[in-house]
Amino acid sequence: MAQGLYQTQEQKQQQLQRLSQQQMLQVRLLEMPIAELEDAVSAELNDNPALETGRDDDSIPDDAADSGESEEDYERDEERDERADELDSALERMGSDDEMPSAESYGSNNKDNADYEEIVYGDTTSFIDKLNEQMNTCELTDKQHSIMEYLIGSLDDDGLLRKDLGTISDELAIYHNVDASEKEIEDALKILQTFDPAGIGARSLQECLQLQIQRKKDSKLKDLMLKVVGELYDEFIKNHWDKIRTQLGLNELQTKVLQDEIRKLNPKPGASMGETMGRNTQQITPDFIVDTADDGTVTFTLNNGNIPQLHVSPAFTEMLSAYKDNKKGMNRQTKEALLYAKEKIDKAQGYIEAIRQRRHTLYVTMKAIIDIQKKFFQDGDEADLKPMILKDVADRTGLDISTISRVSNIKYAQTKWGTFPLRFFFSDSYTTNNGEELSTRKIKLALKDIIDKEDKTRPLSDEALAKAMADKGYPIARRTIAKYREQMDIPVARMRKQ
Repeated sequence: MAQGLYQTQEQKQQQLQRLSQQQMLQVRLLEMPIAELEDAVSAELNDNPALETGRDDDSIPDDAADSGESEEDYERDEERDERADELDSALERMGSDDEMPSAESYGSNNKDNADYEEIVYGDTTSFIDKLNEQMNTCELTDKQHSIMEYLIGSLDDDGLLRKDLGTISDELAIYHNVDASEKEIEDALKILQTFDPAGIGARSLQECLQLQIQRKKDSKLKDLMLKVVGELYDEFIKNHWDKIRTQLGLNELQTKVLQDEIRKLNPKPGASMGETMGRNTQQITPDFIVDTADDGTVTFTLNNGNIPQLHVSPAFTEMLSAYKDNKKGMNRQTKEALLYAKEKIDKAQGYIEAIRQRRHTLYVTMKAIIDIQKKFFQDGDEADLKPMILKDVADRTGLDISTISRVSNIKYAQTKWGTFPLRFFFSDSYTTNNGEELSTRKIKLALKDIIDKEDKTRPLSDEALAKAMADKGYPIARRTIAKYREQMDIPVARMRKQ
């Protein structure tokens, strides 16, 4: 007997957990660095009349406000720990934005810059702003202005233009209703290429270098530089300076002077411009102040900046009590006033609790980082940083990995040795053939040291570097040497030859 196919309909009940409004607030505040938090608190004070500065039973206690908390104080508050667990569970479900950027991309800060007032970082918007300022000083028609504005917005972060002019012409017509020929776009681009810094708006590395050289004063050296990045560009990018020297008929000293001058050129004018502008526009304010005593004791405090103590307005709580005591004779207008007062009070209490929870989370996270990396905080030697990933800190604190990721994102610690992004303290580990676990940061420092000290007339191959590393106690495979060398932007041996 043939068995028939039947279509059935099934009802399934599924429970989905979503972040509550309070949890979302805690997540947002947790991610903010101290400078951004100051602005957020100020905006909340302006927005919510039930939230006031000062002190009463609902305010953040002094021991939390001045950041002098002890770990024992927090451990005694079981209810607060339960709230932390609840937040962690919610954060874990938030998904893909929890990945930690590589700590290797954050180098050591200058150790002379221990005072955070002098530490600054780049602002990504200043690059475009500065070009727009220069554009506004030019005498342009409305059409030229539209083209130029679009060209500036099309530049990559390094300041180069990698879209072809035909594509830009199509995009201007489709998205901005501007009918511009490739010739008109090229004319606008030539004006853009006169802006500072030199090299902005180049369509290739070769053009970027040529634009910079063309701004130099006329001289024999300038002519030679233009020949190198023009007629001899293929030999130049392959670092075949022996061929360049022969074709130009130069002696050894002349070749070295030519090399040194070309090395002063900037292949990424946009990136350097962003850094320079940032130094004028934005400060780093550390979220943690770490102190190392002469006996090696490491302590820290949270930097609360200009955030005032917060409390719920007594006027609002009294109004709420008065309305509640008069429920029988309550008309519609009074009910609306009651709901309004209750909403604002609940929001103010939630905001105070979110600030308190943020401080608790920051405190226990930084304490765990210091416990793991205590040797570095004692002597400031980057080689003493142990392998440490998000999970290591999460295990010590009992917090979720996603929470640690948020704490470590765009936050800084001021130490005796400089001011560092928290991500600086994280690094992966490398396990050798004999089972020894080493920090990739320590390995890279050793590798860089060997390369810095090599004979530049006979630079070491990756295989030779692997042997030299093994002699220093780092038995690393040749392919791993190549990977770490590339991560540090160190070229192959023939490109390092001088």
